[in-house]
Amino acid sequence: MIASRYLLAFVLLCAMPVVSACNAGAASGAAQSPAGLDIITVTITSGTQSHEVRAEVARTAAEQARGLMNRSSLAEGAGMLFPFPEPKFASFWMRNTLIPLDIIFIRKDGTIDRIAENTVPHDETPVVSGGLVSAVLELPGGTSARLGIDESATVRWDDVR
Repeated sequence: MIASRYLLAFVLLCAMPVVSACNAGAASGAAQSPAGLDIITVTITSGTQSHEVRAEVARTAAEQARGLMNRSSLAEGAGMLFPFPEPKFASFWMRNTLIPLDIIFIRKDGTIDRIAENTVPHDETPVVSGGLVSAVLELPGGTSARLGIDESATVRWDDVR
């Protein structure tokens, strides 16, 4: 009986760091996706129109490499944001990506460098920015055209970290 209590106490103590790590995003004030990524609101302003996107944030190299691979759908109004620590030329491909995407390359000042619309699933041809960018936003294919988003739009978000 006493050994059982010690075992239970040991198991609970071992589980505490795991539970704390799982709640780290929640403590920062951000919602989290099923993949464990923070979800933030990204606002795209085009002329007098503003559109909000609930975007998962892929921060680490591993999260950015995985991106939206192997997902069979992406809801309207959803997306994935890839922020970079420093502006860079960005290159994406559609390997293991099952759905068409609009890829929006964003400069440091929030202006749009380039939009690659309706990229082709499984295509390994690089989709590259035209210049240095600080982030990339992926949306369901056709979203840019449907909402009238072009290179004159701006993109803004408040990161929780």
